[in-house]
Amino acid sequence: MAYVLGIETSCDETAASITLNGRTVLSNIVYSQIDIHTIYGGVVPEIASRKHIDKIIWVIDKALSDANISKEKLDAVAVTYSPGLVGALLVGVSTAKALAYALNKPLVPVNHIQGHIAANYIAHPELEPPFVCLVASGGHSHILHMKDYREFDILGCTHDDAAGEAFDKVARVLGLGYPGGPKINELAKTGDKNAINFPRPKSGFDFSFSGVKTAVINYVHKEDQAGREINRADVAASFQEAVCSVLVENTIAAAKSVNCSTIALAGGVAANTHLRAEMQKAAEQNNMRFFCPPISLCTDNGAMISCAGYLNYISGVRADLTLNAVPQLSLI
Repeated sequence: MAYVLGIETSCDETAASITLNGRTVLSNIVYSQIDIHTIYGGVVPEIASRKHIDKIIWVIDKALSDANISKEKLDAVAVTYSPGLVGALLVGVSTAKALAYALNKPLVPVNHIQGHIAANYIAHPELEPPFVCLVASGGHSHILHMKDYREFDILGCTHDDAAGEAFDKVARVLGLGYPGGPKINELAKTGDKNAINFPRPKSGFDFSFSGVKTAVINYVHKEDQAGREINRADVAASFQEAVCSVLVENTIAAAKSVNCSTIALAGGVAANTHLRAEMQKAAEQNNMRFFCPPISLCTDNGAMISCAGYLNYISGVRADLTLNAVPQLSLI
């Protein structure tokens, strides 16, 4: 048995979790800063870093308490070191290094993207590689072919804006506020997804969401200048359909290209109910198995880092005290 502490501070959630053997969640504590950053219309990196400093020890202590184990019983300390906001990452990395050193426990580095994928292992113990996974969030849009738990190929990615980033920017133009994804998802439920034909650019299995974002902005400005009332629900639904249709089509096509009959969703955008429903429908139409984590595990959390950390731990992955935060994406 292995008890692994997972620490996550890549953006604006301070999170810690204890799992047993990577798949049994004993505790999962998340302190969200959404209310703070809503005032500014998005995440302010300096504020996020300072709030992580304020809450990181409390979150870890709470995770240990809820799991009903002492820190001395931990087998490893896992932490997100990349990618993310460098100041935010440094809080988690520094704390994990200090804790691992003080307890004389292995320090295990975890890539944030691999953490999101691992959320599926927690929710679906029967899921095993190989499978194709779409990871879509505020900073990432990747299609990965998971050959094994730690072996994968990148089949597709975004050339510009990530899907979640586009959602946030469009939500701002529509006056919905931050975070944009959930607000567009809710508003779109009362709109007509076919009302406006927004562009759906793609290249192979790659994405490009800057164009559809700009198209929405131009549409709103044009209607405003003409003095016409904008049906925001129709705009939200049409935009959401444009983004989600490309995400689904590319994922299915990528899975077919590697003869894979199992697909999965991960990341914050995986909480979008329209995307989940459309991916499920497409999977059924193509005789594929479909997996996605519950919404609570789609957004940043410590459980996914603990699970991914366990997989790294049993594979012999270790870091020393020179481990540093790496803000840019590196999946190699």
